[in-house]
Amino acid sequence: MGGERKVYTLAEVSEHNDTKDCWLVIAGKVFNVTKFLEDHPGGDDVLLSATGKDATDDFEDVGHSSSARAMMDEFYVGDIDSSSIPSKVKYTPPKQPHYNQDKTPEFIIKLLQFLVPLLILGLAVGLRFYAKST
Repeated sequence: MGGERKVYTLAEVSEHNDTKDCWLVIAGKVFNVTKFLEDHPGGDDVLLSATGKDATDDFEDVGHSSSARAMMDEFYVGDIDSSSIPSKVKYTPPKQPHYNQDKTPEFIIKLLQFLVPLLILGLAVGLRFYAKST
């Protein structure tokens, strides 16, 4: 890693996306992992699926060992032009309608759900006492 560093755009790196020529972007650096495809413990499909994008999150999520991180120096070819990487869009869930508990029809239904069983119970108890007294 000496001398002047080559800077690549994401479009340039994206062109290297098959088993004969595979480049990845990890932590702002570009790596040519073509020679490592067959030796990668997760298989070559894992690496190939990470081409054409910033694979930093994919790399970090797996939890690579310190020896794996040290091995990366061997595959380093340059840096990525960070302005060529599209910014991540933060997911914003759609707005849900506000639930208003004081809506009259819903309030009446909930009140009836409470009162009707009580009325039935009261009626049953009243009929039992009436039947015993006669």
